[in-house]
Amino acid sequence: MVFYFLSEVISPPVTLFMGIDKYENEDLIRWGWPEDVWFHVDKMSSAHVYLRLKAGQTIDDIPSAVLEDAAQLVKANSITDFRAEREKRDRLEREDQKRLLREQKEKEKEEVKRKEEEAELRSYGTLMKSSNMEYYDQGNDSDDFM
Repeated sequence: MVFYFLSEVISPPVTLFMGIDKYENEDLIRWGWPEDVWFHVDKMSSAHVYLRLKAGQTIDDIPSAVLEDAAQLVKANSITDFRAEREKRDRLEREDQKRLLREQKEKEKEEVKRKEEEAELRSYGTLMKSSNMEYYDQGNDSDDFM
């Protein structure tokens, strides 16, 4: 089925043709007139929109408003690049997961360090260091306590 759109951005309005699928696009190309101008997104699955020029008219005579209308019609009826969108989504998800994992590892590392510091404060090892010990001399070298 070929769709017909009346572009009323200029007066008199012009008719734009659009095939619903690739088969109709092929028919429009095969049976189109030499003066048909077609619009399509390069290297992507997109709609094909055709503008039939009047006798004596050239591509340079197409008003910019009609060009804009045809381009918007192509855009509105085109399939976007689903692969690129999925790859972008997956990449962002992986980056987010990596960030969360880094944050989790950092928190775990900080928790281990905090627990080690607390354990060291509670241990006798910090009390029995020679740097913490003082020598007390009463002037008596005797080992006799009595």
